[in-house]
Amino acid sequence: MPFFKRIFPEKNTRWRLVAIFLLATFCGLGFFIAREAKMLSYMSDDPQACVNCHVMTSVYNSWMHSSHREWASCNDCHVPHNNIFNQYYFKAKDGLFHASVFTARAEPDVMFMREASEEVVQNNCIRCHVQQVTQVKYDGFIANHYSNRTDRQCWSCHKEVPHGKLHGLTTVRNNIAPIPTDKDGTVVPEWLREKIKNKDKNKNEK
Repeated sequence: MPFFKRIFPEKNTRWRLVAIFLLATFCGLGFFIAREAKMLSYMSDDPQACVNCHVMTSVYNSWMHSSHREWASCNDCHVPHNNIFNQYYFKAKDGLFHASVFTARAEPDVMFMREASEEVVQNNCIRCHVQQVTQVKYDGFIANHYSNRTDRQCWSCHKEVPHGKLHGLTTVRNNIAPIPTDKDGTVVPEWLREKIKNKDKNKNEK
């Protein structure tokens, strides 16, 4: 039996029209949510995509003022790099979890990584800094040299790298978002825009 015959009611019935209407509604709603959530931006490596969620503003700004800005983007640290399929699978899984928490406004004041994310970040720290963390020449005569230096979480010592020592949503009020959250709108009130326009007009006339 063809696929569409299995999911759609018989022709010339009231339920077929209802099924088509509901399917079109769900598809349209899905496309609308994808556009409003800027879903395609998350497929890129642009760190500004993370600021689509306003609660990430302080995290983004602290990274922007760190030494990591010149060498590593969000994906370099927070996404696995063993293969491209696992990379996008982890990104989608983590992103859907974050989106559901932020949409429900259930985010904690101070956000911490989950166990899976901690493992990914730790592996990426070692991937980039393995030569600074370990010395191959010591492996031959110092017992457990490599494991002693890589089994510990890097941020147990490097607590301010790269996101600084101020954490939590209470710091957001002291941070300015790097990009407007709504590029189509404006936060300048109408009366102030008119005043600025008139001032510029008077200046040009003089």
